[in-house]
Amino acid sequence: MAGLTPDTPTPTALTVHKQSRVLEIAFSDGAQFKIPFELMRVYSPSAEVQGHGPGQEVLQTGKREVAVLELEPIGNYAVKPVFSDGHESGIFSWDYLYFLGSEQSRLWAEYTQRLEAAGALRDAPMLAASGPGCSSH
Repeated sequence: MAGLTPDTPTPTALTVHKQSRVLEIAFSDGAQFKIPFELMRVYSPSAEVQGHGPGQEVLQTGKREVAVLELEPIGNYAVKPVFSDGHESGIFSWDYLYFLGSEQSRLWAEYTQRLEAAGALRDAPMLAASGPGCSSH
């Protein structure tokens, strides 16, 4: 996502709904979204999820029940969620949250397609990452 500009809508209200597992966010342009924690976790902007370049994304599974334990402010431009699965390296800028909220139908469809293409199940536990030098058992 591009950086913030003077035209970037900014949050006017931000509420973490722990029981329903959604982030409710209202923006200065009047847009309002309820973004599921699972969608946030699956599309975390962190390198751990997105990789370090195109084609290096790591398919996330087993995140349906993930919770946001804490939402740390990052300056005046973002928040950093601490997820119940230990993930806490994604910084969600206002424009990225706006993107997630406004595009969530398309993003869910893409996620479902990626799962199907990989033969993976949404609720399957994440496999441990293996890199060069790791041996198989």
